[in-house]
Formats: sequence, C-alpha cells, structure tokens
Amino acid sequence: MPVYTRILVPLEHSPYDAAILAHVRPLARLCGASLVCMHVADGWAARNLRQLALQDSEEMRRDRAYLEAVCAALAGEGLDAEALLGCGDPADEILAAAERERCDLIAMATHGHRFLADVVYGSVAEAVRHRSRVPVLLVRGERRAKPREADAARDTTAVPPPA
Repeated sequence: MPVYTRILVPLEHSPYDAAILAHVRPLARLCGASLVCMHVADGWAARNLRQLALQDSEEMRRDRAYLEAVCAALAGEGLDAEALLGCGDPADEILAAAERERCDLIAMATHGHRFLADVVYGSVAEAVRHRSRVPVLLVRGERRAKPREADAARDTTAVPPPA
C-alpha cells in the first residue's frame, strides 16, 4: 500500500469542502502525512494579479482567511496543515502546486455533474485527473446547499467540522 507523505487538498470555500476533509483527516493520520490546503482564486483580479501588479481583492482576502481557519482547525486536531492561495486557472494552479510543493497525492471533492453540465461548466477535477503526475483521490461532495447555507459557507468562520 502506498504511504503518502504530503497531500494537496484543493478547497472551494464551499459546502463541498466538508466531503474531502472528512476523507483526508483519517488518511493523513494513518500515513502521518502533512496537508497542503489550497484554494485557487479565479476572479478577474486573481487572474491578473501578477501581470498588473494588483492588490489582493476582498474575495482573495476572505479566501485566505478561510484557508487559514481550516488549517488552524486541522492543526487543533493534531494534523500538520498549511494554507496555500493560488491565483488563475484552477486546474493549472493545482497541478503546479502539487509539483512545487512535492505532494504525492491530490485529494479533491467533485460535484458529480453529468454530461451537459460538464460541457457547459467544465470540470476542474477532470482536468486535474487527466493531467496529474501523482495519484488523485476524488470524493463526490453533497449537492449544493441552499442559498442561505452557501452564504454561511463563504463565512470565514464557517470551517467544515471534523467527521
């Protein structure tokens, strides 16, 4: 059985994060692996941050605070976790981070879209799965929350609970 030492965990800052975190917590404990929790900001400011020397947007500041809160909660459970905020195309950033951070597993949640939704929206998970040089663990998340629940999930204090 492979033993993973460093697991990249892309998070969306959404209710889907709880599904993947519920799987990586025990896996990290079992393997003694560290976690790199990553979010890729892909709004206009994030996609043009480097080229135009822009400041972090409010969305990016919220995303960074969310990642730090998730990592603090994981550390409180005795896990080694660090936060990483990427900017740009999510699949490209996830794959680059896996290589740069020397991760030996990428673990991410999926939405479970079907044919038409994938054609219209694309699938970050599919792009990562096809292009990754390390194993990819895909966990199907719960259906999207109702609008009020989604607003609560964007709150930086709303950290997905341990399983």
